[in-house]
Amino acid sequence: MTKNLQITTLGGGCFWCTEAVFQEVKGIEKVVSGYSGGNAPGRPTYREICSGLTGHAEVIQLTFDANVISFEDILVIFMTTHDPTTLNQQGADRGTQYRSVIYYHNDVQKKVSEEVLKQIQPYYNDKIVTEISPSTIFYEATIEHQNYYRENTQQGYCSFVIEPKLAKLRKLHADKLR
Repeated sequence: MTKNLQITTLGGGCFWCTEAVFQEVKGIEKVVSGYSGGNAPGRPTYREICSGLTGHAEVIQLTFDANVISFEDILVIFMTTHDPTTLNQQGADRGTQYRSVIYYHNDVQKKVSEEVLKQIQPYYNDKIVTEISPSTIFYEATIEHQNYYRENTQQGYCSFVIEPKLAKLRKLHADKLR
C-alpha cells in the first residue's frame, strides 16, 4: 500500500512529553521536537525559548501516514494526553512556550481541529484554551532534545511527568499503539 504522508505541528507543554506519546502511536513515521509560532528574528535557542520572550512554543512536528492514522485520531490522542484547559501551562511548566497549540498545515487540518475541539469540550469542566493557528516556521531543537524520554528514562522528569502521560495514552488509546 502506498503511504499518504502528511505533517502536523502540535504543542502540548514540554515537547519531551508529546514526543514520547506520539513515538508509541501506529502510523507516526517521524517525531521531531522543536519550536514554532514565535516572532523573534533568526533561529531561536532553547535558552531564548525558555525565557518566554521569543513567542515560540515548544512543539513536535509529526510526519504521519494518513492511511494508518487519521489527523482526527492524532488530535484526539493529543487532546487527551495533555491538559488543554490551562493557559500557558502544563503542570509545573509555565510560560507561553508551554501553551497548548495546533499549527494547521492546510484548510482541512484547520476545520478538523475546530471540530475535534468542539467534540472534546464536553469532557472537560474548564474551557479548552488550545490555540488553533496556521503553521509557521518550524525550528528543530538540538540533538539533546530529540528522543529525550527514550534516552533518559531514569531522569526524575521522565518518571514523574512523562510516564503518567504514557500510562494515560496506553489506557485510553491502546488500539492506536504500535
